[in-house]
Amino acid sequence: MINYNIIDLIPQRPPMVMIDQLELCTIDITITNFTIKADNIFCKDGLFNEPGLIENIAQTAAARAGYIAKQKNEEPVVGFIGSVKRLKINTLPKVGSQITTSVESLHDIGNVSIVKGVIKQNNEVIAECEMNIFLEE
Repeated sequence: MINYNIIDLIPQRPPMVMIDQLELCTIDITITNFTIKADNIFCKDGLFNEPGLIENIAQTAAARAGYIAKQKNEEPVVGFIGSVKRLKINTLPKVGSQITTSVESLHDIGNVSIVKGVIKQNNEVIAECEMNIFLEE
C-alpha cells in the first residue's frame, strides 16, 4: 500500500470519491481498493451501479496521474472522461463489499491518456472498459 491520503491525489471530493486506497502505482499499472458504503450516491437497492463503476475506473486513472505529479512535486491535474469503449459489466457489487480496480496505461499522447480498467471482486472480473481521459494543461 502506498501511504498517501487519496484526497491528495485526485481532484474529486466527497461525496464523489469512489476510491479509498492506492495499493500500487507504476508507470503502466495502478491498483486501488474501494469499500462500497450504503450512503454512496451511486448505490441503489443495495447495489453499486454502473456510473459508480465507470467513475471508480476514472478515479483510479486520476490517482495514477496524481501520484506521478506528487513524485515531481507538482499538483495533480484535473481529467475528464472523453469516451468509454468496450464496457462490459458482469455484475454489480453489493453494499459493504470491496472492489479492487486496476488501470493499465495503454498510451499517453499529449494531454490524452488511454487506459484499460478492470474491476475485480473476490478475484473475479465484474467490470472492464477502455477509457480516453483528457487532462487539463
